[in-house]
Amino acid sequence: MTKQKDTRGRIQLFLVSLVFFGPLILATWLYFSGAGLQPMGRTNHGELLEPLLNIREALPDSPIHTHNDGHWLLVYPNAGTCDEPCKYALYTLRQSRLMLGKEMERLVRVFLHGNSAVDTVFIAEQHAGLVALEDSRLSELLNNKKPEELSGGGFYLVDPLGNLVMYFRPDIDPGDMVEDIKHLLELSRIG
Repeated sequence: MTKQKDTRGRIQLFLVSLVFFGPLILATWLYFSGAGLQPMGRTNHGELLEPLLNIREALPDSPIHTHNDGHWLLVYPNAGTCDEPCKYALYTLRQSRLMLGKEMERLVRVFLHGNSAVDTVFIAEQHAGLVALEDSRLSELLNNKKPEELSGGGFYLVDPLGNLVMYFRPDIDPGDMVEDIKHLLELSRIG
């Protein structure tokens, strides 16, 4: 009878151990066996700009700093006149900010224009809250920081400390850009 109790006790111990270690063994086997169940890596829709460049240090007298204090900036530089692609980019800026929902107050939209005059009526009517600045040195800095293999005319994301963080190509879907920005805002303790 004691031999039967010992056997029953060992079976119970084995089953309890199996409940605890079974999922761990199964998960390890699935991960290393290449069964196609490995976790997917996160992909960004924008390009991380590395090494980080701090705009405050590079251009301490830039007018953009007055809008950067405590806010993330989504910057669209355009040196020429604001034609249809430019107007669509401003629309993308506006929609991206709106899609952030309750987080939209953390982001300021900046239109970095060239020497050409800005249509202030258009901006006031269609893009309330858009900051329009002329800063050729900042435009040049942004253009030089963009990865060469990517097309120009996109959007730059600047964190509240003045670090240039990401570049989004001009044809990006606003939802994809917002996904990256939301992810960064969730991780950020600043701004």
